[in-house]
Amino acid sequence: MTYRDAGVDIDAGDALVDRIKPLARATLRPEVLAGIGGFGALCAIPSGYQEPILVSGTDGVGTKLKLAFALNRHNTIGIDLVAMSVNDILVQGAQPLFFLDYFATGRLSVDTGAAVVAGIAEGCLQSGCALIGGETAEMPGMYADGEYDLAGFAVGVVEKSQILSSQAVAEGDCLLGVLSSGFHSNGYSLVRAVLQKACGGISDQALQSVRLPPTLGVGPDQTLDALVMAPTRIYVKSVLAALKAHPQAVHALAHITGGGITGNLPRVLPGHLLAEVNPDSWPQPPVMQWIQAQGQINAQEMFRVFNCGIGMVAAVAPDQADAVAATLTMQGERVYRIGSVRPRGTHADQVVIRPSA
Repeated sequence: MTYRDAGVDIDAGDALVDRIKPLARATLRPEVLAGIGGFGALCAIPSGYQEPILVSGTDGVGTKLKLAFALNRHNTIGIDLVAMSVNDILVQGAQPLFFLDYFATGRLSVDTGAAVVAGIAEGCLQSGCALIGGETAEMPGMYADGEYDLAGFAVGVVEKSQILSSQAVAEGDCLLGVLSSGFHSNGYSLVRAVLQKACGGISDQALQSVRLPPTLGVGPDQTLDALVMAPTRIYVKSVLAALKAHPQAVHALAHITGGGITGNLPRVLPGHLLAEVNPDSWPQPPVMQWIQAQGQINAQEMFRVFNCGIGMVAAVAPDQADAVAATLTMQGERVYRIGSVRPRGTHADQVVIRPSA
């Protein structure tokens, strides 16, 4: 017997590595000393730091993968993978340096693996970090045919004196919300349940047959399948530009991931303060409005599960909020004043969703 008889194709693994190498090379930074091919990747800390602090993060893309399998769309799921980690380390002010991926499957398809890694490389290019290593594991019997799992690992660096935390957040701070590109990579178990009910199944044909009402502001070329698979927006370059231009203005950042606005804003608030958020202050994504209506999901649940259109929140000194918003806008972001920081008093919740009167 051979390893291939047992379900592992070494030649396919080698072929995938050969396809990956030029993708990884395109992402390299000057600090990378050794990347894909060795037993470990080497990366120096960039010059110019007085007290460099390394910041690390790891994440996956959750059950959004199930949609990728059902719709046979693998070329952007890697962007999601990178985004979830680099956006996380960004909230502490870190510049991402390098990224590693873990790709595991039951039977390796070189074309599928290459499409996934092409998305990972694109995410690295968008965030300015190097794809310097990873692991491809073929494990027969562990995954259903055509399925795989992904995990990502990012490392960044920040000057110790410039680390962002809740300590600088103050009463009266303005909350700037930066728009998301859609669901990003959270809440997909609920999204899939709604799609199953509303479309009678999840497939290209089923989702493409659905046209969202024009009253929601959806363009004619925006199909439901494309909207639900839109890759996570990467905020690294725009936010780092804002931090550089306004070094004392941004007091804290919150990446709005699983748990939504109500679950993530408290992570960057001191215990004696709360965030008052006005949901009428920014446009809700049409696809989320449609999912909410089809699933009859109440507003409280929406804010607990989804980002509801806001992928990143910045707590900013009120007298500099317009300047920070202008810088982010110049970098291509859509930014809204979504609320402010208030005394908490005896209020049980640290995030209060309060619509306009």
